[in-house]
Amino acid sequence: MTRIQSKWKRIQDELERRRFRRRDSDEFKVVEGVLDSATMKALYRLLNRGIISSLFGAISTGKEANVYRGINPDGRSIAVKIYRVTTAESDYMMEYIEGDPRFRRVKRKKRALIPVWAMKEFKNLVRYSEAGVRVPKPIAIERNVVVMEFIGDAEEGIPAPLLKDVHLEDSVDVFNRVIEMIERGVRKAQLVHADLSEYNILWFDEPVFIDVSQSVLMVHSNAREYLYRDIQNITRYFRRLGVETEDPEVILEYILSGEG
Repeated sequence: MTRIQSKWKRIQDELERRRFRRRDSDEFKVVEGVLDSATMKALYRLLNRGIISSLFGAISTGKEANVYRGINPDGRSIAVKIYRVTTAESDYMMEYIEGDPRFRRVKRKKRALIPVWAMKEFKNLVRYSEAGVRVPKPIAIERNVVVMEFIGDAEEGIPAPLLKDVHLEDSVDVFNRVIEMIERGVRKAQLVHADLSEYNILWFDEPVFIDVSQSVLMVHSNAREYLYRDIQNITRYFRRLGVETEDPEVILEYILSGEG
């Protein structure tokens, strides 16, 4: 056994000892497919930092990442988003990274790009949180692993549903709240979500924006285009629920005007 193989076996043994394990339940999908050696090392570092003590199955899956339910040392649920390094669809990512002054000279190779993409999500979560936009609170990041607040019943480990799956008692009120969050994101955080829809909003007694890795600063050359697209998506959805919304162009100009 080589030195590298020996070191890697020790890491695997330690992760197993500290209960980075599969959960034998149909409620969750098995943790597999994204846990390459580099990801396991990132999880090991998070374990050593006291961020994660256990990792269970996926609570959501996507084209670029899976989100798993983890447990912190206090026994509470946390969300652990693991970006795939080898199989993620990364071709579109540069569109949202180029022009961002926080990330310069980014290599297009997937192994270099994915950690930058994860860091972008973490930084965007921080900006949104500090601006008062409801998102999962960021906790930690290691390479391609982002640890954040678990949205839902953290004691029971039950995740909050997507907005699209919720029956809303007052659709007009929720629509106004989502538009206010978009406005606050632009004015206070200087961020545009850039992929906002009923599929990227959780409902936990209030709207919670998620999946913010592609979110761009207002200085991005396409920020206005992305903002308009977000508003279109939201107005289209709520119109299907019977809400008489303002024209997306009017909402766009109001948000960008800084009035109110």
